[in-house]
Amino acid sequence: MTRLTLAVDAMGGDFGPCVTVPASLQALASHTNLVLLLVGDPDIISSFLAKADSSLLGRVQVIPAESVIASDAKPSQAIRNSRGSSMRVALELVKEGNAQACISAGNTGALMGLAKMLLKPLDGIERPALMTVLPHQQQGKTVVLDLGANVESDSDMLVQFAIMGAVMAEEVLEIDRPRVALLNIGQEETKGLETIRTASGVLRDTPQINYIGYLEGNDLLTGKTDVLVCDGFVGNVTLKTMEGVVRMFLSLLKSSEDGKKRAWWLKWVGRWLQKRLAKRFGHLNPDQYNGACLLGLRGTVIKSHGAANQRAFAVAIEQAEQAVRRQVPERIAARLDAVLARSDKA
Repeated sequence: MTRLTLAVDAMGGDFGPCVTVPASLQALASHTNLVLLLVGDPDIISSFLAKADSSLLGRVQVIPAESVIASDAKPSQAIRNSRGSSMRVALELVKEGNAQACISAGNTGALMGLAKMLLKPLDGIERPALMTVLPHQQQGKTVVLDLGANVESDSDMLVQFAIMGAVMAEEVLEIDRPRVALLNIGQEETKGLETIRTASGVLRDTPQINYIGYLEGNDLLTGKTDVLVCDGFVGNVTLKTMEGVVRMFLSLLKSSEDGKKRAWWLKWVGRWLQKRLAKRFGHLNPDQYNGACLLGLRGTVIKSHGAANQRAFAVAIEQAEQAVRRQVPERIAARLDAVLARSDKA
């Protein structure tokens, strides 16, 4: 299998190298075809590599960076002062062809802006969108976008998101003719913002897209669609609300005696029930699907949650590897060419 080289912004996120470096080593141990370029402060990164297995260190290279973009920095200011930062250096490695993807848990707005500036959007894409793949109750998965890259999205952008999401569903989830829906406040055609209604009309007239209409927020995890499209504001609030509820639910499954004495059979039943529920709903744990792909660029960029733990950040690295192997940017570009060419003839 061909080796892949990925650039990791080792300094980004709430925890920086204490999470990103161990997660990188975990990914290297699981995928022998990976080479990782860890970008950041060499002294700090090296301290976390000190006890690593020598067989893994042969596939790690530390790339120096002078600074870190703060998570709370204003994107415009962060981009202006980004030279030498770990995030920008990681993206430049992709731009220069020294890495095939970039993974960062840093400032979302800065990552979006820098990626757009350095890697450039594909022809036909106004602005990239953050996309993730969520598990649903029918044991399948749903592509959801945008998750926060664009607070406001016009109808053209929503159509572009739908096209990109359909390609992801086909190429990564291997779904033939994936169903595409728009997230709305009701299923009736007259409901929702004008931008959503206009996008709906365009999608109905686009034969390359298997558009099924509107879905409401309570259908997010039902499996009624393979691709769910929305603007970044709605998508980000929806995702974080869902993740908060799932984390609270899973935390309730953890064993707790609460200092009370219970009969042995009650304890046994409680533990059995907890294990059954954890097994049934454990796939909804947000750590298992961490990593949102910034779709619509000429390169692959993965945004990890800023608060990701080691396990979750390792999943984000795996997302990057999968996107590169599936040639996602190239396949999206090909689909856009087909749709745009048909629109020109119409």
